[in-house]
Amino acid sequence: MDIKYLHTMIRVKDLDAAIRFFELLGLEKIRHSDYEQGRFSLVFMAPPGQPDCPVELTYNWDGDEGLPSDSRHFGHLAYEVEDIYAMCQHLQNNGITINRPPRDGWMAFVRSPDNVSVELLQAGERKEPLEPWASMENIGHW
Repeated sequence: MDIKYLHTMIRVKDLDAAIRFFELLGLEKIRHSDYEQGRFSLVFMAPPGQPDCPVELTYNWDGDEGLPSDSRHFGHLAYEVEDIYAMCQHLQNNGITINRPPRDGWMAFVRSPDNVSVELLQAGERKEPLEPWASMENIGHW
């Protein structure tokens, strides 16, 4: 029996903020659909050249009182990055908290504006530990 990955869906409270966050990670909008009758929007974003690996941002026009709650029960999204230190610096420079810094040169965690945990993994071999990351403490949940 064959199986094919389709997408991961997360609910978002502020669609524009969620899109900006995923753009900071390097994802591109590949599809945007508004559903007037159901009063919601779906935005699919994926890494460049990887349209088969999207995250679906689901936005309810009339709000969603459950957001942003602690989404740890969801698990996390994971993306491989070319340079974990450069990506974390880029995110931090744009106001994103690095919840689990890449102390080991391999893995970091951040959270989207809707509290979705996002794991960043260094492509290839892990990098040598580098300051200020090596001595940074965790912030909040990751």
